[in-house]
Amino acid sequence: MRGAAALIAAAGLVGACAAVQPTPQVARAEVFVAERAFARSMAERDLAAFGRHVAEDSVFFSGGRQVLRGKAAVVEGWKGFFEGATAPFSWEPDQVEVLASGQLALSTGPVRNPRGEAIARFNSIWQRQGDGRWLVIFDKGSPPD
Repeated sequence: MRGAAALIAAAGLVGACAAVQPTPQVARAEVFVAERAFARSMAERDLAAFGRHVAEDSVFFSGGRQVLRGKAAVVEGWKGFFEGATAPFSWEPDQVEVLASGQLALSTGPVRNPRGEAIARFNSIWQRQGDGRWLVIFDKGSPPD
């Protein structure tokens, strides 16, 4: 019986830890880190790493009115960007805002061509998952500022 009580107590502790929400400053920092790792996947030509940042039910707007729905379609739609030794573009977040709930965040920043010239601006909505990871659920580019 003692073992069962310890197991129940441990499960309660894990549940309580999972329910703790980080401060807005911590959540912002987490999304900056996630976005930079997402961008690094392009620089390192690692499509699998790219896919690990994309939510299963994601929606990415890709070139004009084309919409990629779901992780598999996004990864397939972006596969061409990962071909070749040099990335066709890069991105870096310059602003992150997190909802008070700590569950959704917007990251945005410049998209640059290989010469470093700003060619667009990315806008990504990140969602905190049950395990604490942040994944992109919406992504859409816009003209540069």
